[in-house]
Amino acid sequence: MRDPTTFLRQEYDDLVRQELDWKLRVLGGPSTPWCVVDGKKVLMFCSNNYLGLSNHPRLKDAAIEAVRTHGAGSGSVRPIAGNMDTHVELERRLAKFKDAEASLVYQTGFAANSGLIPQLAGKGDLIISDELNHGSIIDGVRLSAAERKVYKHADTEDLARVLAEAEKSTPPYRRILIITDGVFSMDGDVAPLDKVAALGAEHGAMVYVDDAHGEGVLGKGGRGIVSHFGLSRDKVHVEMGTFSKAFGVVGGHVSGSKDLVNFAYNKSRTWLLSGSHPPAVAAACLAAVDVLESEPQHVQRLWDNTRYFKKAMKDLGFDIGRSETPITPVMVGESGKAKKLSARLFEIGVFALPIVYPMVAQGKARIRTIMNAALAKEDLDFAITAFETAGKELGVVQARTAA
Repeated sequence: MRDPTTFLRQEYDDLVRQELDWKLRVLGGPSTPWCVVDGKKVLMFCSNNYLGLSNHPRLKDAAIEAVRTHGAGSGSVRPIAGNMDTHVELERRLAKFKDAEASLVYQTGFAANSGLIPQLAGKGDLIISDELNHGSIIDGVRLSAAERKVYKHADTEDLARVLAEAEKSTPPYRRILIITDGVFSMDGDVAPLDKVAALGAEHGAMVYVDDAHGEGVLGKGGRGIVSHFGLSRDKVHVEMGTFSKAFGVVGGHVSGSKDLVNFAYNKSRTWLLSGSHPPAVAAACLAAVDVLESEPQHVQRLWDNTRYFKKAMKDLGFDIGRSETPITPVMVGESGKAKKLSARLFEIGVFALPIVYPMVAQGKARIRTIMNAALAKEDLDFAITAFETAGKELGVVQARTAA
Protein backbone atom coordinates (compact mmCIF):
# COMPACT_ATOMS: atom_id res chain seq x y z
CA MET A 1 0.00 0.00 0.00
CA ARG A 2 1.23 3.46 -0.88
CA ASP A 3 2.44 5.53 2.10
CA PRO A 4 0.32 8.74 2.15
CA THR A 5 3.03 10.60 4.09
CA THR A 6 5.88 10.09 1.59
CA PHE A 7 5.53 13.64 0.32
CA LEU A 8 6.59 15.04 3.70
CA ARG A 9 10.15 13.73 3.39
CA GLN A 10 10.31 14.44 -0.35
CA GLU A 11 9.31 18.07 -0.02
CA TYR A 12 11.67 18.64 2.89
CA ASP A 13 14.53 17.04 0.94
CA ASP A 14 13.73 19.37 -1.97
CA LEU A 15 14.06 22.36 0.35
CA VAL A 16 17.42 21.09 1.59
CA ARG A 17 18.71 20.64 -1.98
CA GLN A 18 17.67 24.21 -2.84
CA GLU A 19 19.19 25.53 0.41
CA LEU A 20 15.79 26.88 1.44
CA ASP A 21 15.31 24.88 4.65
CA TRP A 22 15.44 26.30 8.16
CA LYS A 23 18.01 25.00 10.63
CA LEU A 24 16.64 25.79 14.06
CA ARG A 25 19.10 27.09 16.63
CA VAL A 26 18.47 26.96 20.37
CA LEU A 27 18.60 30.00 22.66
CA GLY A 28 19.88 28.89 26.07
CA GLY A 29 18.68 31.68 28.34
CA PRO A 30 17.15 35.16 27.98
CA SER A 31 17.17 37.25 24.83
CA THR A 32 19.95 39.66 25.76
CA PRO A 33 22.62 41.44 23.68
CA TRP A 34 25.14 38.69 24.46
CA CYS A 35 23.44 35.34 24.79
CA VAL A 36 24.05 31.61 24.42
CA VAL A 37 22.87 30.04 21.14
CA ASP A 38 23.57 26.36 20.48
CA GLY A 39 25.95 26.47 23.42
CA LYS A 40 28.02 29.35 21.97
CA LYS A 41 28.21 32.91 23.34
CA VAL A 42 27.19 35.25 20.53
CA LEU A 43 25.92 38.76 19.95
CA MET A 44 22.18 38.72 19.28
CA PHE A 45 21.53 40.63 16.06
CA CYS A 46 18.25 39.24 14.74
CA SER A 47 15.75 39.40 17.60
CA ASN A 48 12.49 41.36 17.35
CA ASN A 49 13.12 42.43 20.95
CA TYR A 50 13.79 46.02 19.78
CA LEU A 51 13.89 47.70 23.18
CA GLY A 52 15.38 44.86 25.20
CA LEU A 53 12.21 44.62 27.29
CA SER A 54 11.95 40.82 27.26
CA ASN A 55 14.49 40.73 30.10
CA HIS A 56 13.52 44.02 31.78
CA PRO A 57 13.26 43.66 35.60
CA ARG A 58 9.83 45.32 35.74
CA LEU A 59 8.37 42.85 33.25
CA LYS A 60 9.87 39.85 35.02
CA ASP A 61 8.70 41.03 38.44
CA ALA A 62 5.18 41.66 37.12
CA ALA A 63 5.02 38.17 35.62
CA ILE A 64 6.20 36.51 38.84
CA GLU A 65 3.75 38.47 40.98
CA ALA A 66 0.86 37.60 38.64
CA VAL A 67 1.57 33.89 39.08
CA ARG A 68 1.41 34.35 42.85
CA THR A 69 -1.89 36.25 42.74
CA HIS A 70 -3.65 34.73 39.72
CA GLY A 71 -2.09 31.33 39.12
CA ALA A 72 -0.38 29.79 36.10
CA GLY A 73 -3.29 29.83 33.65
CA SER A 74 -6.67 31.48 33.10
CA GLY A 75 -8.65 28.25 32.86
CA SER A 76 -10.72 29.09 29.82
CA VAL A 77 -11.36 31.24 26.78
CA ARG A 78 -12.26 34.82 27.61
CA PRO A 79 -15.95 34.68 26.55
CA ILE A 80 -16.60 31.87 29.06
CA ALA A 81 -14.49 32.04 32.24
CA GLY A 82 -11.03 33.21 31.24
CA ASN A 83 -11.60 36.97 31.20
CA MET A 84 -9.38 38.08 34.08
CA ASP A 85 -9.08 41.55 35.53
CA THR A 86 -5.48 41.64 34.25
CA HIS A 87 -6.68 41.21 30.65
CA VAL A 88 -9.24 43.98 31.06
CA GLU A 89 -6.74 46.38 32.65
CA LEU A 90 -4.22 45.68 29.89
CA GLU A 91 -6.76 46.64 27.23
CA ARG A 92 -7.72 49.80 29.11
CA ARG A 93 -4.10 50.90 29.46
CA LEU A 94 -3.22 49.94 25.89
CA ALA A 95 -6.12 52.01 24.50
CA LYS A 96 -4.94 54.99 26.55
CA PHE A 97 -1.37 54.51 25.29
CA LYS A 98 -2.60 54.28 21.70
CA ASP A 99 -4.95 57.26 22.12
CA ALA A 100 -7.84 55.09 20.95
CA GLU A 101 -11.34 54.54 22.28
CA ALA A 102 -10.71 50.86 22.86
CA SER A 103 -8.27 48.00 22.36
CA LEU A 104 -8.67 44.23 22.23
CA VAL A 105 -5.92 41.70 22.99
CA TYR A 106 -5.62 38.56 20.87
CA GLN A 107 -3.52 35.48 21.60
CA THR A 108 -1.03 36.39 18.82
CA GLY A 109 -0.64 38.94 16.05
CA PHE A 110 -1.26 36.16 13.52
CA ALA A 111 -4.54 35.34 15.29
CA ALA A 112 -5.60 38.99 15.08
CA ASN A 113 -5.07 39.16 11.32
CA SER A 114 -6.41 35.71 10.46
CA GLY A 115 -9.39 36.12 12.76
CA LEU A 116 -10.49 39.70 12.13
CA ILE A 117 -9.80 40.31 8.43
CA PRO A 118 -12.29 37.67 7.19
CA GLN A 119 -14.98 39.22 9.37
CA LEU A 120 -14.41 42.79 8.22
CA ALA A 121 -14.88 41.90 4.55
CA GLY A 122 -16.83 39.04 2.99
CA LYS A 123 -19.05 38.24 0.05
CA GLY A 124 -19.82 41.38 -1.95
CA ASP A 125 -16.82 43.24 -0.52
CA LEU A 126 -13.35 44.07 -1.83
CA ILE A 127 -10.01 43.80 -0.03
CA ILE A 128 -7.09 45.78 -1.47
CA SER A 129 -3.70 44.65 -0.17
CA ASP A 130 -0.09 45.83 -0.58
CA GLU A 131 1.86 43.24 -2.57
CA LEU A 132 4.49 42.83 0.19
CA ASN A 133 2.10 42.44 3.11
CA HIS A 134 2.97 39.93 5.82
CA GLY A 135 1.94 36.28 5.50
CA SER A 136 -0.58 36.61 8.34
CA ILE A 137 -2.39 39.31 6.35
CA ILE A 138 -2.28 37.15 3.23
CA ASP A 139 -3.78 34.21 5.11
CA GLY A 140 -6.46 36.43 6.64
CA VAL A 141 -7.39 37.71 3.17
CA ARG A 142 -7.49 34.15 1.80
CA LEU A 143 -9.93 33.16 4.55
CA SER A 144 -12.32 35.90 3.44
CA ALA A 145 -15.04 35.44 0.83
CA ALA A 146 -14.35 38.97 -0.41
CA GLU A 147 -12.90 39.73 -3.82
CA ARG A 148 -9.26 40.74 -3.55
CA LYS A 149 -6.90 42.98 -5.46
CA VAL A 150 -3.22 43.79 -4.91
CA TYR A 151 -1.52 47.14 -5.44
CA LYS A 152 2.18 47.66 -6.11
CA HIS A 153 4.28 47.92 -3.00
CA ALA A 154 3.84 51.28 -1.23
CA ASP A 155 2.62 52.76 -4.52
CA THR A 156 -0.30 55.07 -3.73
CA GLU A 157 -0.77 55.95 -7.40
CA ASP A 158 -1.43 52.28 -8.10
CA LEU A 159 -3.70 52.10 -5.05
CA ALA A 160 -5.64 55.09 -6.43
CA ARG A 161 -6.00 53.26 -9.75
CA VAL A 162 -7.39 50.15 -8.04
CA LEU A 163 -9.83 52.24 -6.01
CA ALA A 164 -11.00 54.14 -9.10
CA GLU A 165 -11.64 50.86 -10.91
CA ALA A 166 -13.50 49.53 -7.87
CA GLU A 167 -15.91 52.47 -7.99
CA LYS A 168 -16.97 51.37 -11.48
CA SER A 169 -17.86 47.85 -10.34
CA THR A 170 -21.35 46.59 -11.13
CA PRO A 171 -22.94 45.80 -8.79
CA PRO A 172 -21.07 48.15 -6.46
CA TYR A 173 -19.04 46.68 -3.65
CA ARG A 174 -20.74 46.64 -0.29
CA ARG A 175 -17.51 47.56 1.55
CA ILE A 176 -13.88 48.18 0.61
CA LEU A 177 -11.04 47.33 2.99
CA ILE A 178 -7.48 48.59 2.37
CA ILE A 179 -4.78 46.67 4.25
CA THR A 180 -1.11 47.50 4.60
CA ASP A 181 1.78 46.68 6.87
CA GLY A 182 3.06 49.73 8.72
CA VAL A 183 6.72 48.70 8.66
CA PHE A 184 7.54 45.98 6.14
CA SER A 185 9.42 43.31 8.02
CA MET A 186 11.81 42.15 5.30
CA ASP A 187 12.98 45.53 3.95
CA GLY A 188 12.39 47.85 6.91
CA ASP A 189 10.61 50.50 4.86
CA VAL A 190 7.59 52.43 6.13
CA ALA A 191 4.19 52.43 4.43
CA PRO A 192 2.97 55.86 3.21
CA LEU A 193 0.06 55.53 5.62
CA ASP A 194 -0.86 59.22 5.44
CA LYS A 195 -1.48 58.92 1.69
CA VAL A 196 -3.17 55.53 2.05
CA ALA A 197 -5.51 56.96 4.68
CA ALA A 198 -6.31 59.98 2.50
CA LEU A 199 -7.24 57.71 -0.41
CA GLY A 200 -9.34 55.58 1.90
CA ALA A 201 -11.26 58.63 3.09
CA GLU A 202 -11.72 59.84 -0.49
CA HIS A 203 -13.24 56.54 -1.57
CA GLY A 204 -15.11 55.63 1.63
CA ALA A 205 -12.88 52.64 2.35
CA MET A 206 -11.93 51.18 5.71
CA VAL A 207 -8.16 51.33 6.41
CA TYR A 208 -6.39 48.55 8.33
CA VAL A 209 -2.69 48.80 9.27
CA ASP A 210 -0.56 46.00 10.71
CA ASP A 211 1.91 47.90 12.88
CA ALA A 212 3.69 44.91 14.41
CA HIS A 213 7.15 46.33 13.63
CA GLY A 214 6.23 49.98 14.21
CA GLU A 215 5.21 49.75 17.85
CA GLY A 216 7.91 50.79 20.24
CA VAL A 217 9.79 52.15 17.24
CA LEU A 218 7.78 54.86 15.47
CA GLY A 219 5.62 57.67 16.80
CA LYS A 220 5.60 59.60 20.05
CA GLY A 221 7.25 57.44 22.70
CA GLY A 222 6.94 54.39 20.46
CA ARG A 223 3.17 54.65 20.01
CA GLY A 224 3.38 53.44 16.43
CA ILE A 225 2.72 54.47 12.87
CA VAL A 226 -0.66 56.14 13.44
CA SER A 227 1.05 58.46 15.92
CA HIS A 228 4.06 58.80 13.59
CA PHE A 229 1.87 60.33 10.86
CA GLY A 230 -0.43 62.18 13.27
CA LEU A 231 -3.52 60.43 11.90
CA SER A 232 -6.95 60.23 13.47
CA ARG A 233 -9.05 57.14 14.14
CA ASP A 234 -11.60 58.19 11.54
CA LYS A 235 -8.84 57.86 8.93
CA VAL A 236 -7.17 54.65 10.17
CA HIS A 237 -9.94 52.42 11.45
CA VAL A 238 -7.96 49.36 12.56
CA GLU A 239 -4.48 49.52 14.07
CA MET A 240 -3.24 46.00 14.66
CA GLY A 241 -0.09 45.18 16.58
CA THR A 242 1.75 42.63 18.69
CA PHE A 243 3.32 42.34 22.11
CA SER A 244 5.97 39.92 20.80
CA LYS A 245 8.36 42.50 19.35
CA ALA A 246 9.17 45.86 20.97
CA PHE A 247 6.93 45.06 23.96
CA GLY A 248 9.09 42.01 24.63
CA VAL A 249 6.37 39.48 25.52
CA VAL A 250 3.77 37.79 23.27
CA GLY A 251 0.26 38.47 21.97
CA GLY A 252 -1.62 40.47 19.38
CA HIS A 253 -4.04 43.37 19.64
CA VAL A 254 -6.18 45.82 17.71
CA SER A 255 -7.00 49.42 18.61
CA GLY A 256 -9.66 51.75 17.27
CA SER A 257 -13.26 52.58 18.10
CA LYS A 258 -15.44 50.87 20.69
CA ASP A 259 -17.56 49.65 17.79
CA LEU A 260 -14.51 47.94 16.31
CA VAL A 261 -13.67 46.14 19.56
CA ASN A 262 -17.28 45.07 20.20
CA PHE A 263 -17.46 43.73 16.64
CA ALA A 264 -14.06 42.02 16.85
CA TYR A 265 -14.56 40.01 20.01
CA ASN A 266 -18.00 38.88 18.95
CA LYS A 267 -16.96 37.85 15.43
CA SER A 268 -13.30 36.70 15.51
CA ARG A 269 -13.21 32.95 16.03
CA THR A 270 -9.47 33.04 16.74
CA TRP A 271 -10.32 35.20 19.76
CA LEU A 272 -13.51 33.43 20.76
CA LEU A 273 -12.14 29.90 20.60
CA SER A 274 -8.58 30.25 21.95
CA GLY A 275 -7.60 30.15 25.60
CA SER A 276 -6.73 33.53 27.07
CA HIS A 277 -3.19 34.53 27.98
CA PRO A 278 -1.78 33.20 31.25
CA PRO A 279 -1.83 35.89 33.94
CA ALA A 280 1.96 36.24 33.82
CA VAL A 281 1.83 37.13 30.11
CA ALA A 282 -0.90 39.74 30.54
CA ALA A 283 0.88 41.28 33.53
CA ALA A 284 4.21 41.45 31.69
CA CYS A 285 2.51 43.13 28.71
CA LEU A 286 0.97 45.66 31.09
CA ALA A 287 4.39 46.31 32.61
CA ALA A 288 5.79 46.86 29.11
CA VAL A 289 3.23 49.63 28.55
CA ASP A 290 4.33 51.15 31.87
CA VAL A 291 7.97 51.07 30.78
CA LEU A 292 7.27 52.70 27.42
CA GLU A 293 5.36 55.49 29.16
CA SER A 294 7.93 56.13 31.87
CA GLU A 295 11.32 55.25 30.31
CA PRO A 296 11.61 57.07 26.95
CA GLN A 297 15.36 56.44 26.80
CA HIS A 298 14.83 52.98 25.29
CA VAL A 299 13.26 54.31 22.09
CA GLN A 300 15.88 57.06 21.81
CA ARG A 301 18.71 54.54 22.29
CA LEU A 302 17.19 52.28 19.64
CA TRP A 303 17.32 55.05 17.03
CA ASP A 304 20.81 56.18 18.07
CA ASN A 305 22.06 52.61 17.56
CA THR A 306 20.18 52.29 14.27
CA ARG A 307 21.73 55.41 12.76
CA TYR A 308 25.23 54.39 13.91
CA PHE A 309 24.98 50.88 12.43
CA LYS A 310 23.43 51.95 9.12
CA LYS A 311 26.08 54.59 8.50
CA ALA A 312 28.92 52.17 9.24
CA MET A 313 27.50 49.48 6.96
CA LYS A 314 27.01 51.94 4.11
CA ASP A 315 30.52 53.25 4.57
CA LEU A 316 31.85 49.69 4.23
CA GLY A 317 29.97 49.30 0.94
CA PHE A 318 27.17 46.99 2.03
CA ASP A 319 23.81 47.27 0.31
CA ILE A 320 21.20 47.80 3.06
CA GLY A 321 18.28 48.28 0.70
CA ARG A 322 15.56 50.83 1.36
CA SER A 323 15.29 50.48 5.12
CA GLU A 324 14.00 53.45 7.14
CA THR A 325 13.80 51.64 10.47
CA PRO A 326 15.86 49.47 12.85
CA ILE A 327 15.26 46.54 10.48
CA THR A 328 18.40 46.66 8.33
CA PRO A 329 18.72 44.03 5.58
CA VAL A 330 22.21 43.24 4.36
CA MET A 331 21.48 42.32 0.76
CA VAL A 332 23.30 39.26 -0.59
CA GLY A 333 21.25 37.94 -3.52
CA GLU A 334 21.81 34.18 -3.63
CA SER A 335 20.16 32.06 -0.94
CA GLY A 336 23.23 29.84 -0.60
CA LYS A 337 25.57 32.77 -0.15
CA ALA A 338 23.27 34.35 2.45
CA LYS A 339 23.34 31.10 4.43
CA LYS A 340 27.13 30.94 4.20
CA LEU A 341 27.44 34.55 5.37
CA SER A 342 25.16 33.83 8.34
CA ALA A 343 27.19 30.73 9.25
CA ARG A 344 30.49 32.64 9.07
CA LEU A 345 29.09 35.46 11.22
CA PHE A 346 28.05 32.87 13.79
CA GLU A 347 31.58 31.46 13.83
CA ILE A 348 32.92 34.95 14.52
CA GLY A 349 30.33 35.53 17.24
CA VAL A 350 27.32 37.30 15.67
CA PHE A 351 23.91 35.64 15.48
CA ALA A 352 22.17 37.06 12.37
CA LEU A 353 19.89 34.87 10.29
CA PRO A 354 19.55 34.61 6.50
CA ILE A 355 16.18 35.39 4.92
CA VAL A 356 15.68 33.41 1.73
CA TYR A 357 12.95 32.45 -0.74
CA PRO A 358 9.98 32.11 -0.27
CA MET A 359 10.11 34.69 2.55
CA VAL A 360 11.62 37.05 -0.03
CA ALA A 361 11.73 36.88 -3.82
CA GLN A 362 14.26 34.70 -5.65
CA GLY A 363 17.61 36.50 -5.90
CA LYS A 364 16.74 38.83 -2.99
CA ALA A 365 18.22 36.82 -0.11
CA ARG A 366 19.67 38.86 2.70
CA ILE A 367 20.87 38.82 6.28
CA ARG A 368 18.15 40.63 8.19
CA THR A 369 19.59 42.49 11.16
CA ILE A 370 17.37 44.08 13.75
CA MET A 371 18.73 46.76 16.03
CA ASN A 372 18.30 46.65 19.80
CA ALA A 373 18.30 49.48 22.32
CA ALA A 374 20.28 47.38 24.80
CA LEU A 375 23.34 47.10 22.53
CA ALA A 376 26.37 49.13 23.61
CA LYS A 377 28.59 50.95 21.11
CA GLU A 378 31.26 48.29 21.68
CA ASP A 379 28.72 45.63 20.68
CA LEU A 380 27.88 47.49 17.48
CA ASP A 381 31.55 47.87 16.61
CA PHE A 382 32.06 44.13 17.15
CA ALA A 383 29.18 43.35 14.78
CA ILE A 384 30.34 45.83 12.16
CA THR A 385 33.85 44.32 12.18
CA ALA A 386 32.38 40.82 11.91
CA PHE A 387 30.31 41.83 8.88
CA GLU A 388 33.34 43.43 7.28
CA THR A 389 35.43 40.30 7.78
CA ALA A 390 32.79 37.82 6.63
CA GLY A 391 31.57 40.07 3.81
CA LYS A 392 35.04 40.37 2.30
CA GLU A 393 35.74 36.66 2.65
CA LEU A 394 32.58 35.78 0.72
CA GLY A 395 32.81 38.61 -1.81
CA VAL A 396 29.61 40.29 -0.68
CA VAL A 397 31.07 43.77 -0.28
CA GLN A 398 33.23 43.63 -3.41
CA ALA A 399 30.36 42.32 -5.52
CA ARG A 400 28.22 45.25 -4.46
CA THR A 401 31.03 47.80 -5.02
CA ALA A 402 31.85 46.49 -8.51
CA ALA A 403 28.22 46.86 -9.56
